[in-house]
Amino acid sequence: MIVRDFNKIVKDEKTRVVSDADWTSVRMLLADDGMGFSFHITFLDAGSEHTFEYKNHFESVYCMKGEGSITDLATGETHEIRPGVMYALDKHDRHVLRAEKELVMACCFNPPVTGKEVHREDGSYELVDS
Repeated sequence: MIVRDFNKIVKDEKTRVVSDADWTSVRMLLADDGMGFSFHITFLDAGSEHTFEYKNHFESVYCMKGEGSITDLATGETHEIRPGVMYALDKHDRHVLRAEKELVMACCFNPPVTGKEVHREDGSYELVDS
């Protein structure tokens, strides 16, 4: 059984806390945990806009707090993001995520991230060996 405390990770396990321009992700589960997916709590700053395309990963995201929107760049369709809304990038969808108010999101990645990934210029993560 794996039991982790978000507050202890933020305080004591800085290698599991990853930040970039306008977002922070707390990696609760990573590839080396052997679960077949990774689990993160991600914070997106109010007023920020992010273009992502996870070419090598599937992601599902559940909004716990905040307000924003997601636009599918293939279709132009925009969906409201608010607490209780989930989206899944089942086609490696290139998208724009906007945070009108700070968004707090629970995210799962498959394959799991290792914690070493950084966003490339195209908004994707490279596959990294554990």
